[in-house]
Amino acid sequence: MSVTKDINLQSDHPPEGKKTRRFLSPEKKYQIFLESQTGKTPVGEILRREGIYSTDLVRIRKQVKEGALERLCTRPGPKRKTVPSEDYEALKQELEEKERALADQALELAILRKKTNGGSWER
Repeated sequence: MSVTKDINLQSDHPPEGKKTRRFLSPEKKYQIFLESQTGKTPVGEILRREGIYSTDLVRIRKQVKEGALERLCTRPGPKRKTVPSEDYEALKQELEEKERALADQALELAILRKKTNGGSWER
């Protein structure tokens, strides 16, 4: 009995019923994807060897497709710069304020021209 206890204590495996989450690197995911696409090795064998489920493989395939589509839709040349939404909202607010001020100035100018030119827009 003591031999069995010693073996269990030295084991690096998690306790019965407990599963540890395994994180795969992007390279490993891509390797699994490529291997599953070639058809040389049965998918079930790949899944067992890597310790993943078929839903994990479906998720990996989806991620590869999304990454490929994202990369393929980019156009050559310099990338367009994006502005953070906070900066965009601040600039939008500033533009609205300046447009209101410009409209007020235009109204005042129209009133002054009317007074000085006797109602004529021409000088």
